[in-house]
Amino acid sequence: MAKKTNYLIGKAEELAKITPPPKINPQSRDLYTINEVVARLRPQLEHVNKEFSTLDADLCPRGYAVAEMTLHPSFIAKGHYPKQLLRDMGVRSIGSKATEVKPDKWMRKGAPQPSPSTSLFIAGKITNFEDYANKLQGITEESPFSEDLMKVWRFSSVSAASKLKQNESSKPGYFEVGIQFIPGGTSEFIKQSFLAYAHKLGFQSKDELSLEVSSLWFIPVIGDPDKAIELARHSFVRVVRPIAPLRSFRPLVRSLPGSAMAKLPTAPPLASDVRVAILDGGLPETHAIKPWLNEYKLSDSASSDYPGGTDHGLGVTSAFLFGPLPHESEAPRPYSFVDHHRVLDCDIDTEDPLELYRTLTHIEDILISRQYEFLNISLGPDLPIDDDEIHPWTSMLDSYLADGETLLTIAAGNNGENDESLGLNRIQVPSDSVNAIAVGASDRMNQSWQKASYSASGPGRAPGRVKPDLLAFGGSHHQYFHVLNSSAIPEIVPQQGTSFSAPYLLRKAVGIRALFGHDISPLAIKALLINSAQRNEQEQFQIGWGKVIDEVEDLIRSPSGVAKILYQGELLPGKYLRVPLPIPKSGINGMVRIRATCCFSTHVDPQDTSMYTKAGVEIAWKPKK
Repeated sequence: MAKKTNYLIGKAEELAKITPPPKINPQSRDLYTINEVVARLRPQLEHVNKEFSTLDADLCPRGYAVAEMTLHPSFIAKGHYPKQLLRDMGVRSIGSKATEVKPDKWMRKGAPQPSPSTSLFIAGKITNFEDYANKLQGITEESPFSEDLMKVWRFSSVSAASKLKQNESSKPGYFEVGIQFIPGGTSEFIKQSFLAYAHKLGFQSKDELSLEVSSLWFIPVIGDPDKAIELARHSFVRVVRPIAPLRSFRPLVRSLPGSAMAKLPTAPPLASDVRVAILDGGLPETHAIKPWLNEYKLSDSASSDYPGGTDHGLGVTSAFLFGPLPHESEAPRPYSFVDHHRVLDCDIDTEDPLELYRTLTHIEDILISRQYEFLNISLGPDLPIDDDEIHPWTSMLDSYLADGETLLTIAAGNNGENDESLGLNRIQVPSDSVNAIAVGASDRMNQSWQKASYSASGPGRAPGRVKPDLLAFGGSHHQYFHVLNSSAIPEIVPQQGTSFSAPYLLRKAVGIRALFGHDISPLAIKALLINSAQRNEQEQFQIGWGKVIDEVEDLIRSPSGVAKILYQGELLPGKYLRVPLPIPKSGINGMVRIRATCCFSTHVDPQDTSMYTKAGVEIAWKPKK
């Protein structure tokens, strides 16, 4: 008897319905008396005011300054946000970061341990901070904001040293400065204050290359490295870091003599209505992908090609169209046509690190156009992610991907063999994007696969800790990833790298769209890829959710006894959705294993690294008894 194949069950969202919220009986108790809280916080606030009094007017535009307010670890949920306290103090929260606190008391049983917490950056008039330190003396438990005050563990100033980052691979004298604005109000006075202060220190500010994302303003500056610490003293400076160089385009594999011929398909792509783009280093004058190349666009037609950029761009595009090219058999049929945008050109090779900002501008122009549903980026800064600070590449991409209508794959980076103790092997910017798919590389295609040694590891930044999201075959010395070379006659060359695993995974995503049409969303495709991923014995920070299945057809079909059920839709904030599993009328005999994957997109707050995403989903199993 032939084994039955089950295909994807769609439209399951028609079974879902909004349901009333569960009954919650909050149990809370005061950890401290108001007198204990005031006794701890008042000296801290007085110390902050003492430090404010030493600041020059250049550092405090219009008399505003920024302090740090750290919450008690028992009160870091968004529901505990001390809104009333901030209003009473006359200050605004302009950002946050994650931190660790060991309190003297907590809500749990046992002795307090170092625990995750949140530090809020609060901005206000220096006089408001001074007035509130005096006001604390008369606060009682009946005061309307005393409950919020109980949630605060510490007030402190923000040191310049804590804002200054290091990067040994960067060119000296080139810095990227992140400035915090006050949300909901005019911040031009903050911008002008910083520009004047930077000029006073001898820094050249490149305002024309600056980028504003939410209430963060990123601006490149050039100046004396020894004065960077002075630059960081400005109250509204969030971070000063050396501008990272571009990731290397140098092949991980030396070209081998005697390239083999590739057998390319003659059939057109499976679908002609799927809009896909590769954003990379361009294409050579001669190549063999013209039958499948829809458009080739230069972001700056006045610039010439970046050395090695066109070979890299062709390899990445080849990986998307055909996957790893076989030696003797015909290459797989492409699922779609593709556009290639050269976003990187020879100007990046002028040893001017500011050209990376220009590259980011080219990418933003393409995202603004909203003409693509599927994109791949296999380039970016040579910079491992930082838990405390968001990079402009990441924040810009997340902002444009927040509507969930675009699936973007990003190469996680080839720095996996760097020093783990220093975090130099972690995924590189911008693959920490929560709305994109960060793709690492496996070393083989067969069942004995492992994470390729060069492939960057996680974890990602909270809340997107599982990074890379997925692995796809990227090649290794055990099994190379073969792509086309720059010849009109199709020849293959061996390669390896996450630059090729990322577009290979995008090929599978586009394959699902080509087979199903527009009834399946990019988010649903992402969920299918993750849900079907294969795991091995390696840790999650190495492989993410696992290695994506190599055959696209296996992503949409299941063996006998297995059913894949797809739900698509929207969930409004604060609502509860009951999502039942479709059960046959005859019922199910025996035990059932259920594996569920929930994918959603979200707007982000780049200034709030501790609460980066504006949305979250809590899932609970409710089996019938």
